[in-house]
Amino acid sequence: MRNLEKLWEGVEIEWKKLGEVAEIGTGNSNKKDESENGMYPFYVRSKNILKTNTFQFDETAIVIPGEGGIGDIFHYIQGKYALHQRAYRIKIYTNDLNTKFLYYLMCANFKQYILSKSVGATATSIRKPMLEKYPIPLPPLEVQKEIVRILDVFIELTTELTTELTTRKKQYYYYREKLLSFEDGTVEWKRLGEVAELKRGRVMSKTYLSENIGKYPVYSSQTEKNGEIGKITSFDFSGEYVSWTTDGANAGTVFYRNEKFSITNVCGLITINNNEELNYKFLYYWLSIEAKKHVYSGMGNPKLMSNQMVKIPIPIPPLEVQKEIVRILDKFDALTTSLSEGLPREIALRKKQYEYYRDLLLTFPMDN
Repeated sequence: MRNLEKLWEGVEIEWKKLGEVAEIGTGNSNKKDESENGMYPFYVRSKNILKTNTFQFDETAIVIPGEGGIGDIFHYIQGKYALHQRAYRIKIYTNDLNTKFLYYLMCANFKQYILSKSVGATATSIRKPMLEKYPIPLPPLEVQKEIVRILDVFIELTTELTTELTTRKKQYYYYREKLLSFEDGTVEWKRLGEVAELKRGRVMSKTYLSENIGKYPVYSSQTEKNGEIGKITSFDFSGEYVSWTTDGANAGTVFYRNEKFSITNVCGLITINNNEELNYKFLYYWLSIEAKKHVYSGMGNPKLMSNQMVKIPIPIPPLEVQKEIVRILDKFDALTTSLSEGLPREIALRKKQYEYYRDLLLTFPMDN
């Protein structure tokens, strides 16, 4: 930042419209040439990047979708690629604008610009004249390059952490499979219905939730926010349990609960009969692997009801063995999923740090 302050000394910012400094165009559909094993990226109307065996462009450019994800999706490209007919390519043809600088600038404020030009609160498509009129600040090229260098460092840090998280998740899944693999004859096996009681939650309407807002969570069939759909003034359960989603796309997803809470009718609850025989966390980790195998997907509506859950086979190793398995897996789980510790927290902090400095570095006073 001190170096940038020196670079800024005596600098005046020139402003131009994007259409004055860049070629703006679209690609071809190329749908017939899509291939999973293609050599070149094919940029379409969303975050998904397909593959193709032919390329249209070989250049440094920025690609954005013309529809879908407006103001949220940007691709900085160096090399050969193909482009969908409803996606835009921005190719800089002036020497006083760095393409990566423009990419970071668009990440910072293009959505706000597009929304200001749209009718309503959302933008559903981009028209070429919108892009052509997008205002571009032109600080000296050495300032642009220094801003790019700083922001590249933040992106690199986040990428390294994300790569490490992917590796740790693979490691976690590997050890979970290893630790929870039991050969016949090595442990006792029982059906879930033999070792636990299963029940469903109760119907709770949106009106009920809104009229009884409190501090105790209500869990349902979603998986975001750990399954929570709201908080109410009372609770139906208190203590350790395992819950599972009974209906819908997330059927068979299990959660470990240890708190005061309630569940809806599309959620099931497992209460262990004998805590000296079976550990809740151990059961949770086992069902995280096993429950999905028992989901019934007939009639297009996946379900895992109590009559199927009770049949799931459960290994019963000695309680001390269960606790040791839980101890090991808890460490991996915290490292790979926790938002309060571990890599997810570190990644979230780095992203916030990047966005803070990006906005700070790319805010320029407009001409009067």
